[in-house]
Amino acid sequence: MDQRSPVRLSQQGLQILSALLSRPTDKLSGADLMRDTKLSSGTLYPILLRFEQARLLESEWESGDPREMGRPRRRLYHLTLSGRAVAREALESLMVRPLVVRPAGA
Repeated sequence: MDQRSPVRLSQQGLQILSALLSRPTDKLSGADLMRDTKLSSGTLYPILLRFEQARLLESEWESGDPREMGRPRRRLYHLTLSGRAVAREALESLMVRPLVVRPAGA
């Protein structure tokens, strides 16, 4: 994989990167990512932690008082610049070029 990415990119990791890359200006919560990727929390959060440790993404707690919001604060995730580059490169490398079929005898 790319020299900038010391983290292994599994199918689930690629799903997460794709979801984050599809909304590059948004900060997504774990619930957003679970909904977008259909991954369970037990799969999602360890991958997010590894990606954050590898500096592919950053996270922060949303601002606001949980009592006023009527719910707990959410942790929000977004790709770093290097994370965007790694995500694009990894996802582009998976693109399959169309197979050119030539008629028999051509």
